[in-house]
Amino acid sequence: MPYDVVTFGEVMLRLSPPDFMRFEQTTSYNANAGGAEMNVAVACARLGLDSAYVTKLGDNSIGHFIRNKAREHGVDTSHVQWDPDSRCGVYYVEFGAAPRTNRVIYDRKHSAISKIKPGEVDWANILKGTKLFHTSGITPALSASCAESTMEVLKIAKEQSCKVSYDVNYRGKLWTPKEAQKFTESASEYIDVLITTEEDTKVVYGIEGKDYEDVAAKLTDKFGFDVVVITLRETPSVLLNKWSVFAYSDGKVYRSPTYDIEVIDRLGGGDSCSAGFIYGYLVEKDLQKAVDFGSAFSALKHSVPGDLAFVYKEEVEKLMKGRERGLRIDR
Repeated sequence: MPYDVVTFGEVMLRLSPPDFMRFEQTTSYNANAGGAEMNVAVACARLGLDSAYVTKLGDNSIGHFIRNKAREHGVDTSHVQWDPDSRCGVYYVEFGAAPRTNRVIYDRKHSAISKIKPGEVDWANILKGTKLFHTSGITPALSASCAESTMEVLKIAKEQSCKVSYDVNYRGKLWTPKEAQKFTESASEYIDVLITTEEDTKVVYGIEGKDYEDVAAKLTDKFGFDVVVITLRETPSVLLNKWSVFAYSDGKVYRSPTYDIEVIDRLGGGDSCSAGFIYGYLVEKDLQKAVDFGSAFSALKHSVPGDLAFVYKEEVEKLMKGRERGLRIDR
């Protein structure tokens, strides 16, 4: 069946000590599933979009646990590839409070998806009639074959007239700025919606400007993106942030309101923003509404533990109407 959104990338087992404990202190871990592209697929499904997620997982109980977390939210996981001889990646999150920041340790080397190769996924069939394909810079950074597979699906998406959104999502632990720039610049001709931050733009594209507007205009002029989305985060403290979203398209600027957010869990916050924007882009077909929806959806996600956005569309709409100030018990 044609999908609204298909995403592609790694999802890992996420383990985090409870109650702000440090790794050295804890005797137990909270287990979740987390990965940028699955986070987007889940958030899109919660907004009512038909979404599917493609990845490669170890064919074991951990892989099944991860797959089931996506299925719980209505994401189609029938295209997941299984490898009985490979592992699933794991990442550990230690939550901090000012002046101690959050800390992440990755254990993802030689994970199943790092071994995926072009030709393994029937992209032409999966993307037939699909409205939008989404991935991020994490996926091609995992291995050379992942980069080749990502380029393969980007080309097929373009051939199928399927819109492509791409979150730059630079990870310095996975590849160098030079490696990221080489891939991303060549991939950019296939990207319609670029999602980035000012910092990632500077590192990956080597582009700077006098302000966000200037940066977005330079990106658009050079690569011809339909839309450039830039997320803006101010961090006066670990647990108190200011959050907003900015978009640039065809010389016009779209800005969301700025939200004061109490951060319970910021992991997956950017992904929920991507999903909210995608919803507005595909359903509302209005860039201002897309920016507003992405920003509000993400603001709410920051209040929820775990990578996945346990947020209702009605809550997003209520927040967008300016009723966020009423923080009395909802009963």
